[in-house]
Amino acid sequence: MKRKFGDRANWRRITNRQFTCRFVQSKIFTGYITLYTIQDLKEPLWKTYGGSTFCIADKGYSWLQYYPKGEHFVVTAMFDDQERIVEWYIDTCRSQGITDQGVPWFDDLYLDVVVLKDGEIFLLDEDELEDALSRKHITTGDYDLANRTAKELLHAIDAHVFPYFQLSLKHRQSLFENGEFRKNIQI
Repeated sequence: MKRKFGDRANWRRITNRQFTCRFVQSKIFTGYITLYTIQDLKEPLWKTYGGSTFCIADKGYSWLQYYPKGEHFVVTAMFDDQERIVEWYIDTCRSQGITDQGVPWFDDLYLDVVVLKDGEIFLLDEDELEDALSRKHITTGDYDLANRTAKELLHAIDAHVFPYFQLSLKHRQSLFENGEFRKNIQI
């Protein structure tokens, strides 16, 4: 199981970045929100889902992440250099926390949900989850947690009650100025 950090300090593709993090507590959301802005990189990152290939990381792109307190998932809203949504990537996780330096992290449980800007949904890495279980990198409890979390996420998305799509579109514009959180956060 990999521990992933919000500042992506070990991401060698990125040569210059800006990272901002804030803890938010409100009726709508409680947890950490981060903004990772790519200022320069070695080469863009392209992904293919279904029949579509598109860029998810390039100069000027930004990733807005939600680490909801007490949940077993982390949501990343990926925006292009014009601040238009590219996709939402939802990682299932065993746990999440924060480093002594104030950087959020999560223990990745392999199974992911991707939602494209047109609403197309993909469940990813079921084979990686199976492999992790067979190699005993995760427990049966972790395996069940990943599947249960993914099922709950897909149900919430299908029922149009998953709040992070609208929140991220609103927050990318309203919470940040030049990569910095506004002083008075209204969520």
